[in-house]
Amino acid sequence: MLPTATLVNYLHLCHRKLWLHANHIRMEHTSELVSEGKQLHEHAYPQRAERYREITLDGSIIDFYDPYDKVVHEIKKSDKLEHSHIAQVQFYLYLLRKNGVEGATGLIEYPKLRQTQPVLLTDEDVPMVEGWMRDIEQIVDSETCPGRIAKSKCRSCSYFDFCYVEE
Repeated sequence: MLPTATLVNYLHLCHRKLWLHANHIRMEHTSELVSEGKQLHEHAYPQRAERYREITLDGSIIDFYDPYDKVVHEIKKSDKLEHSHIAQVQFYLYLLRKNGVEGATGLIEYPKLRQTQPVLLTDEDVPMVEGWMRDIEQIVDSETCPGRIAKSKCRSCSYFDFCYVEE
């Protein structure tokens, strides 16, 4: 199984969510927050359709890539889960490097906060990203679904009802 940027993001959030998503149990279509994020992505920067390109690399889709400046742009609604956002963009940069694009950088944009977060992938970061890929494969290949994490962290997750249905 080829790890994707979504799975890298989920690795940093919840192993259970990662396992469920990788095993084709998808709940994102039921989430208002996911829908709100898609709307933000589509409307936050309307001029981008002309200037930037969506590209697919090894199963991952980079929403906005500026090929001239070699910048991956990732739009997020909130910086609440910033560590997982950074990991996702580092994975995109890893894929670009693996596919012959050297010197690319990333920029996480939080339009509602009017903030940006630059992201780099250094040579020292590459083994870390490769470790994430091994971790994802190990979790996905497991016969059993990982346990739940603390309920307080799950309130806005699209899998919340799935995980806590019996309560």
